[in-house]
Amino acid sequence: MSQDLLIHTEAGVTTITFNRVEKKNSFTEAMYTQLAQTLTQADADQGTRVLVFQGDVTVFSAGNDIADFLNHPPASEDAPVFHFLRALASFSKPMLAAVCGPAVGIGTTLLLHCDLVYAGDNAAFSLPFVNLGLCPEAASSLLLPQMIGHHRASEALLLGEPFMAEAALEVGLVNRVLPPTECNAYAQAQARKLAGKPLASLIATKRLIKQGQQTAVLEHIAREGQVFAELLRGPAAREAFSAFMDKRRPNFADC
Repeated sequence: MSQDLLIHTEAGVTTITFNRVEKKNSFTEAMYTQLAQTLTQADADQGTRVLVFQGDVTVFSAGNDIADFLNHPPASEDAPVFHFLRALASFSKPMLAAVCGPAVGIGTTLLLHCDLVYAGDNAAFSLPFVNLGLCPEAASSLLLPQMIGHHRASEALLLGEPFMAEAALEVGLVNRVLPPTECNAYAQAQARKLAGKPLASLIATKRLIKQGQQTAVLEHIAREGQVFAELLRGPAAREAFSAFMDKRRPNFADC
């Protein structure tokens, strides 16, 4: 099994650690496959009561590994990334995240499906989909406006500019900001608190909080995926990725 993801379960808490720091914890197709499998298994396993995502103190995730992404574009709903997103949206137990350093693209949008999010004061969130000639994913075009309001969501999704941990705290994207060296440990402590509570009550409460939303979220993931695939074949995405690989600024004048 790849060491790009470290999976550990102890005292009812399953922790998924992004462990590809030399590549800024960017995600590959193989990692999405493993993430989807891990979530599905953890949701069914009575030994898992809580799930935690965490990265390194310097980086949570830079989003997709661009080279791997271009070699394995998500062309259909059967792509591993969509299996992961559906498993994420359907996960019935509490999910927590500890975020330090950059959280780019799906590194931010996966947080919208978590129940508690803790950030290091070095966390930087960004949603640069438009800047890559693409559109939002993970139902972020639905969930982000609900969470932070239309205008703030539009600023984040249309401009794609980074915003820092204190701004994320102000708009309710994260629960608390901590020193980076304390963030993972704090999330683990909160997860252990939850793991000591009745599992049936945790599941029922999460289900009631999200009541009526899951169908809409899954439908939105599918719709965003269709538009994403269409845009990925378009001239703006080709120019954006070509510019990225060539280390130059993209020119969208003809896009």
